[in-house]
Amino acid sequence: MNRWLSAAGILSLVTTGIHLFAGGPDVHAPLLESSPSPLLQTYVSLLWHATSAILLINSLALLFAAVNGRYRVPLAGGVIAQYLAYAALFVGYGLGYLGTLWATPQWAAFVVMAGLAAIGAQSGARPVSNVSV
Repeated sequence: MNRWLSAAGILSLVTTGIHLFAGGPDVHAPLLESSPSPLLQTYVSLLWHATSAILLINSLALLFAAVNGRYRVPLAGGVIAQYLAYAALFVGYGLGYLGTLWATPQWAAFVVMAGLAAIGAQSGARPVSNVSV
């Protein structure tokens, strides 16, 4: 069991829970209430729940990578790429539109999860042999 990837996976599950149970009333519900269009309400919900699904799938991928060395690097790499992209989006939009990182602090969780996963992926990687045949 890779403890770094386990930690990243558990933190990702916690983040998923926060997204669902705290973000729902604070973000999702007000967005639905503010949109007069049923089409926009549908898209808000689709994007909200798609994010929930991606967070859960990434959490499971990290936990699977923690126990299965064969797929450790590609699974962790895919999640790391997504989580760094999410962090960059939160930083970019936070600074660009709000002038602060503190209004969109989710970037910090994504950086930490990506960092833990990167350490875990590297600690499970096998060195390439330089033996010539």
